[in-house]
Amino acid sequence: MSRIDNRFAELRAKGRTGLIPFVTAGDPLPDATVELMHALVAAGADLIELGVPFSDPMADGPVIQHASERALARGVGLKQIFGWVREFRARDANTPVVLMGYMNPVEIHGADRFAREAIDAGVDGVLLVDCPIEEIDAAAPLRHAGLQQIMLAAPTTSDTRLAQICAAARGFLYYVSFAGITGADRLSMDTVRERVAAIKRQAKTPVAVGFGVRDAASAAAIGEFADAVVIGSALVDRLAGSADAAETCARARDFLAPIRAALEARAGR
Repeated sequence: MSRIDNRFAELRAKGRTGLIPFVTAGDPLPDATVELMHALVAAGADLIELGVPFSDPMADGPVIQHASERALARGVGLKQIFGWVREFRARDANTPVVLMGYMNPVEIHGADRFAREAIDAGVDGVLLVDCPIEEIDAAAPLRHAGLQQIMLAAPTTSDTRLAQICAAARGFLYYVSFAGITGADRLSMDTVRERVAAIKRQAKTPVAVGFGVRDAASAAAIGEFADAVVIGSALVDRLAGSADAAETCARARDFLAPIRAALEARAGR
């Protein structure tokens, strides 16, 4: 079993909801990335989504767009990201790491090379926003190398496409809670609950919910029915402007601690 499968098995056995924070690699400070990852785990993260900076992040709102711009301006690329994951693995052999981004950096790097270097560094999965089920063959070298491709589903996904996505999903399925960009505030909890229930009836993987999750209250509400909660823009916004690694890690811990506590309270722990 992969680290992702193992982690969700552990969560299921304990009746816990997973917490998956997203941060942009290299932001707010490249030198703080590894310590930030460890701080996220210490604050209760079960998996980490590490965003690969890209110049045209079509699914991301202003907060993550600006984070990508800052990271790119500091020269952050795949070489540094793989190095950071490798350094993280020196102290943490168990927390799954998923790279979230777009196909362009993969294609420029070369899919086979990307897969080889990602596996060597200790990456567990990839979530490629602009690689829909119809284009899944483009990421075949990544899957063949052992990376789990996390698939996306949305409120607008047709029943036919959803069946294909559920069949192809590995690790977990990421449900986008509304049609739009990251960071927006338009959650309709009843609608999300109904949709996730429909997905779970056919999905072979756990279902994580992201987009629009901003705080402990929204995370706990989603934790009532999702296997995991993904929180990104609100965290990235909180980290922006940190002066050094210590401040970055402190902000991360302060932000995640009440969210983890709310999820634990929901589970009666």
